[in-house]
Amino acid sequence: MSTPVSDAGPAGRAPASAPVIAFFDVDNTLLRGASVYYLGRTAWKRGHLGWRDLTRFAWQQARFTSVGENHQHQLAVRDRALELIAGHSVAELDEIAEETYDSSLVGLLHEQVVARAHDHIAQGHEVWVITATPHACARVIAERLGLTGAMGTHIESVDGVFTGALVGSVMHGPHKAEAAARLAAEKGAELADCWAYSDSRNDIPLLELVGHQQVVNPDAALARYAQARGWPVMRDRPRSSRRRRRDGESTPPQA
Repeated sequence: MSTPVSDAGPAGRAPASAPVIAFFDVDNTLLRGASVYYLGRTAWKRGHLGWRDLTRFAWQQARFTSVGENHQHQLAVRDRALELIAGHSVAELDEIAEETYDSSLVGLLHEQVVARAHDHIAQGHEVWVITATPHACARVIAERLGLTGAMGTHIESVDGVFTGALVGSVMHGPHKAEAAARLAAEKGAELADCWAYSDSRNDIPLLELVGHQQVVNPDAALARYAQARGWPVMRDRPRSSRRRRRDGESTPPQA
């Protein structure tokens, strides 16, 4: 198992009598890049998107990977994704999410971060994926990795068909922290005992909510914020397909 860069992690901590929850962001935390782009690419392969849509998603992916997310980027992706999904069925999105994980996301996982999630599971903690990506994708990631559950952005559907409207808010920024606080309250977990993992300055409300912060591949603003507060930082990158083949693996290890 990989050793984290600057923090001993949860290993060796006895689980408290109350539940302990570890919250993991997805994009640039559990995996490299923006998961919604890969959903879009799968949708294009299935004929649901045109070249113009795919090009736009590709540009947003490149920008996100190089400079990190920002509020304007997040709103643009949200609005375009909602526009494109309107009229499609819930079953279609579920199929796209599963295909996207198997064809793309599994190869982008940050192995050290996934290992950390499994450390939490081994310690008896609950591990929840919490992300702005559609809930269908968040659910598949959690299931494939053997985690406790997922919280993602919910999109309204009527009779199994998406309307293009949101249910509540995008799981982002302060809304993510609010959702985490609600889950902890429902579970009877003490926030001081809980953990949060993220790469983004937008998740500072989530990181400050819990007693144990873990910054992962941070954007510049979060790196400065973490340094000022002495929060531990992990830096991890997914292995290339060439390296996986060299090591005799078809995909990164999964639970």
